[in-house]
Amino acid sequence: LWPEVEAIAAQGLVGIAMNPSHSWVAPAGGTRGIFGTNPLAFAWPRHGRLPFVFDFATSAIARGDIELHAREGKPIPPHWALDGDGQPTTDARAALDGAMQTFGGHKGSALAAMIELLAGALIGDLTSMESQAFDEGAGASPCHGELVIAIDPRRFGGDGYEAGQARAERLFAAISAQGARLPSQRRFEARERSEREGVKVPRALYDDVLKLLD
Repeated sequence: LWPEVEAIAAQGLVGIAMNPSHSWVAPAGGTRGIFGTNPLAFAWPRHGRLPFVFDFATSAIARGDIELHAREGKPIPPHWALDGDGQPTTDARAALDGAMQTFGGHKGSALAAMIELLAGALIGDLTSMESQAFDEGAGASPCHGELVIAIDPRRFGGDGYEAGQARAERLFAAISAQGARLPSQRRFEARERSEREGVKVPRALYDDVLKLLD
């Protein structure tokens, strides 16, 4: 979702996007998948600067990270996922056969439910459980809708638009003044470095990509 909301911000608009996926994630206190990883993304345009952007899954970690750990034979933290018996696991492969956990317990679970409702039921598209059922075990990409919202801050702000932008910049400055990093900062730095030096990928992933050429 990051590229979508960043593109919206490039037009001077505030961007919000979210979508369900497959039912890989158990609700807080549950043991079986109901929610998707259900990412939520947001972008705020800034004058003469890169936008403020975040994009995160409402699961404890992105499913792709667990898949990478499984591919490399590495253990995962026990709070990431549950095994097929609904017990916390450090085995990445067992996690892929079980259910992921939400981030932040009940808070992440509530956000995941909100995304199911807004980007599934509200817009007349599939929830994560329905996407999983539609897949019929094929292991294909999730079949889901997506809710994308673009807000024009000039229309909302009217005569107070510039003052609102100044308030936003004071907020960002206050965050940075404490030595804290803005959510988008590291990714933009990594992008610049990759454009300059190239992209580094794990050997196992590189080998998998080469197999696609066969």
